[in-house]
Amino acid sequence: MKIVCAYSGGLDTSVMVHWLKERYDAEIITYTGDLGQGEDLEAIRLKALRTGASDAVVDDLRRRFLDEFVFPALKAGALYEGRYPMHTSLGRPLLAQRLVEVALERGADAIAHGCTGKGNDQVRFEVTAQCLAPQLAVIAPLREWELTTREAEIEYAEARGIPIPVTKAKPYSIDQNIWGCAIEAGEMEDLWTEPPADAWMMTADPADAPKESVNVIIGFHHGIPVSIDGETMDPVPLVARLNAMAGAYGIGRIDMVENRVVGLKSREVYENPAAIVLYAAHDELEKVVLDGATYQYKQKLAIDFAQLVYGGLWFGPLREAMSAFVDSTQHRVTGEVRVRLSAARAMVTGRRSPYSLYDAGLATYSHGDTFDHRAAIGFLKLYGLPYRTWGEVSRRNG
Repeated sequence: MKIVCAYSGGLDTSVMVHWLKERYDAEIITYTGDLGQGEDLEAIRLKALRTGASDAVVDDLRRRFLDEFVFPALKAGALYEGRYPMHTSLGRPLLAQRLVEVALERGADAIAHGCTGKGNDQVRFEVTAQCLAPQLAVIAPLREWELTTREAEIEYAEARGIPIPVTKAKPYSIDQNIWGCAIEAGEMEDLWTEPPADAWMMTADPADAPKESVNVIIGFHHGIPVSIDGETMDPVPLVARLNAMAGAYGIGRIDMVENRVVGLKSREVYENPAAIVLYAAHDELEKVVLDGATYQYKQKLAIDFAQLVYGGLWFGPLREAMSAFVDSTQHRVTGEVRVRLSAARAMVTGRRSPYSLYDAGLATYSHGDTFDHRAAIGFLKLYGLPYRTWGEVSRRNG
């Protein structure tokens, strides 16, 4: 039997390679995608081989991740439950897609992932596999093995000499990529406990932020960020620069209780510095260039789009149809937005676009007002007509 195993080098997957090899007497090939974790991927590849894998595949997926997953979600305005930019939710379908591709290329019988039975990621990996290669078996060791606690996994690894990135003293689960970082487990499972200072990876404490604010001008073309302060940049360095700039001000920290796909609630702590800035800037530019009806409909669609992504349905037909609509709205989302960065805050202070629908003559209350105030008389008679009728009926009948 040949299994291609999703491998991060973290606690679960480090133990999983050894466990799969023993349990299934299988050849194990690991797959690791670089989404901008900031880790030594060559060291992870060598670690997989030392752990028992016959081969270890590593890809640089940062540009593909931003182009094909992150920016489509940004254009949609999708934030799960109104707050979370979904850096993990967006990364999983790409990793699952590549996992399937490698499995097909290597003639594997199955793929394996290190997701738990009560987590969201199992849904994202397995539904993606069902969409793209339903003939492949899917193995989820964490749903069936005897290592039912993180402490048991640590003991298993230590007994077999498997190097692991966590200890019992600092048992955080960290998932980081170029779009953000998720930190969970440990003492943060108590909802009343503030996240400890050593849990944060991408942001400074806002209390230690520079006292002076800084302005950054973000340029967009068809809804996609393309420049910072007039300098055209490729997606990866652009997002990396914004992460560093906003992170230094403590921007992007999110502490929320969210509803998981499987029905339970969980406390999640996130860092998304660049994402928070870009979502604010993109939304503001849309307010300038989109007509009111389209902008307001997109607010509704953003909720559904985020729900689909969070729920692992990226490769489903509805998400593809939604993206087609979103793309049709983005042709004029071109221009620049100025954002002021200060402690824990990104505030839009300016916006401009050649497609702006803002008319100073219509908007002003000063000299140069071109709005026909008399037209409002007839408008209000028609606009209020159903309510006038309702009021008259209510008055007659008490």
